[in-house]
Amino acid sequence: MQDRIEKSMQYLFSAPEDFDETAESLPLLIYLHGAGGRGHDLHVVRVPYTAEKFCRDRGKRLLIAAPLCEYDSWYCCFSELIAWVRFIAAQPYVDPDRVFIMGSSMGGYAAWTMLMCTPELFAAGAVVCGGGMAWNCERMKHIPIRAFHGELDTAVLPSENKRMVDAVNACGGHAEMILFPGVGHNAWNPALLETDLIDWLLAQTRYHE
Repeated sequence: MQDRIEKSMQYLFSAPEDFDETAESLPLLIYLHGAGGRGHDLHVVRVPYTAEKFCRDRGKRLLIAAPLCEYDSWYCCFSELIAWVRFIAAQPYVDPDRVFIMGSSMGGYAAWTMLMCTPELFAAGAVVCGGGMAWNCERMKHIPIRAFHGELDTAVLPSENKRMVDAVNACGGHAEMILFPGVGHNAWNPALLETDLIDWLLAQTRYHE
């Protein structure tokens, strides 16, 4: 992965080894980390490396961008985060109809919120052990969403994600909940490594009204 900085945000960036960003545009996965990644060290954010290895081992042509939260939470810098998301999604080497967002724990809450705030940007969302404002879910009703949670999670209760999934579907949306039996808070590894999440994301295309 490469270390980059833009819009005052540090971020990790990954692309296939043979990728030519001057001649090709690819789908993009934006990953928002949890509270354990906060600070000033990009390399504490481990999940993007897991996703990068998964994609390379299986020949998946997917860009990955993972910004760093240097504040107490994503909500302390949310305007900055929105500006960065808009920046990275608008790059000529990104397929604008295949931009996805994934967040875990603190980043899961931020991913739900980002899907609400900028629904026009995303083709799909994957939220791991997150939650949010269920009353505002109608804004996401055209976005396919998968929510993942460990059944034994006590840090973020599974009911947090389920409330959001139920609210999206009550608005006529397309959300589903995947519970991992016997799993606690770390549901991000099984979400990436034990499901078809990456293939599912790559099959999605942005909705145009």
